[in-house]
Amino acid sequence: MAARRALHFVFKVGDRARTARFYRELLGMRVLRHEEFEEGCKATCNGPYDGKWSKTMVGYGPEDNHFVAELTYNYGIGEYRLGNDFLGITLVSSQAVSNAKKMGWPLKEVTSGLFETEAPGGYKFYLEDKEQLKQDPVWKVTLGVSDLQQSVSYWSGLLGMKIYEKDEEKQRALLGYADNQCKLELKAVGGAVDHGTAFGRIAFSCPKEELPNIEALMQKENQKILTPLVSLDTPGKATVQVVILADPDGHEICFVGDEAFRELSKVDPNGEKLLDDAMAADNSDKWFADRNRKKASA
Repeated sequence: MAARRALHFVFKVGDRARTARFYRELLGMRVLRHEEFEEGCKATCNGPYDGKWSKTMVGYGPEDNHFVAELTYNYGIGEYRLGNDFLGITLVSSQAVSNAKKMGWPLKEVTSGLFETEAPGGYKFYLEDKEQLKQDPVWKVTLGVSDLQQSVSYWSGLLGMKIYEKDEEKQRALLGYADNQCKLELKAVGGAVDHGTAFGRIAFSCPKEELPNIEALMQKENQKILTPLVSLDTPGKATVQVVILADPDGHEICFVGDEAFRELSKVDPNGEKLLDDAMAADNSDKWFADRNRKKASA
């Protein structure tokens, strides 16, 4: 399992310009690559939508050794309903705290030196007011679960994650594939998990030959497979193989073949410009405003 890597979390965004400002100017991340698509992804990367969409990867460094965010933007949809499934991303960066204060972005100190803020769309981020780590500042992703023991059994027993911490009293557990990777925190929400329409997806890589084994194990254990092993083409780039699962609470989990993904995920030096050009050319807000209509809410 040591060869498995935490890669990214997928967010659906309704306001691409404000979202880009949050990640770039407040968190201090950079655009790693940007792609535009005319039709929906066959692995539903952009959710259950068929129209034009874009994918923007942002992070503190290459996905080879950083946990990053994948921002998916569907041109016709202005907002998504949040559930209690995604509980936040925690990162270590006094610079982000300072940036938020300078920008007048709302911040709430939840414990000494730990600040809560929200990305556009309501996604929570927790900023530790400490010097930014030289390695990846992104420390953990927190997901809500209905039954902590059941979830720990799934993520540890079936997906092979190491248990770093488990606190029965606080009903939380911290898991991961390696000490130097972003961790996954599972936290009981005291009831059913609601994914809303904003539901995201967490992605990991593994050696390509492991993908059929993961799929076979899930079939054997009667666990949910959302997308059986499939090849995804990106024009001019590597073709990657993925299998997409759902845990007992319906959290989407993508496993991708590592070898091709390292090729696909190389940083594009033109990424920032491609995103800025796409935002400048996006007339969808104006189209709706001219017709006195609001963009659809998912």
